Amino acid sequence: MLQRFLNPSVLASISGLELVAKTVVDGFVSGLHRSPDFGFSQEFAEYRAYSEGDDLRHVDWNVYARTERAYLKRYRGETNSQLTMLLDVSASMAFGSHPVNKLDYARYLVASIFYLSKQQRDAAGLIVFDDDVKNYVPPSTRQGQFARLLHAIEKAEPGSRTNLEKPLLHCQQFLHRRGIIALISDFYESPEAIVKAVDPLRSHGNELILFHVLDPQEIRPAMNEPMLVLDMETNDAMEVTPDYVRTEYREKIDAHIEGLRTEARRNGIDYFLIDTSKPLDEALREFLTIRRRRR
Repeated sequence: MLQRFLNPSVLASISGLELVAKTVVDGFVSGLHRSPDFGFSQEFAEYRAYSEGDDLRHVDWNVYARTERAYLKRYRGETNSQLTMLLDVSASMAFGSHPVNKLDYARYLVASIFYLSKQQRDAAGLIVFDDDVKNYVPPSTRQGQFARLLHAIEKAEPGSRTNLEKPLLHCQQFLHRRGIIALISDFYESPEAIVKAVDPLRSHGNELILFHVLDPQEIRPAMNEPMLVLDMETNDAMEVTPDYVRTEYREKIDAHIEGLRTEARRNGIDYFLIDTSKPLDEALREFLTIRRRRR
């Protein structure tokens, strides 16, 4: 039942990115509370179990409605964490074979992570890019920051080609405090080039995570007859056959994914593959694991 509320096709029917983020995070946190590994979720969500005599004003009644168990929100001081999300809005991110394309899925994920960060009192910022930096919201915990971030995400539109160099240079120039940097893209570059581009940020003490967003038709395309395939960023066309899709293409995409995963982990960078037809909870768990490691 809870996973249904994390399903991208269901989220597509919800009006407003803030409500999407709240729906995802509330469902995710409630799911963690149902998990036997509650010690992990307790630390993450800043909740503790209710004890007799506790002030009922601090009970999270939304969680109680879902779990029938009472938890108190822990209002700790501001943490030392700083989060910067880099959102790829290149033309290829507009591809989708089902109701949610890659860019919309990335919007949901970024908004949900910012919602989590708001709960954790983390400073959060955003860079929107294609072949240039399209928007930059500096990391902050000041009043109204979450609204500013959501506004920047909502107005992000598919652009041109991807160029990691400029947004990453922007990070190096303007982010002087160590933290978590999460890059969300379909990564249609060589694994070596991607890791080389992001590595300077890691060497400055940041935790890096690559969220590799792909449509299921990019991972395992279904094709019954030859067709002309158009590159959304270069407009180059290529005729492909079902046999090519089943053999050579599958080998290439698998090699690309595994190559990026291997190169990232070899360089101390976290990597997570995202299928846009799947619920968001696993991607959130990945982010949670990294944030917890910094504590």
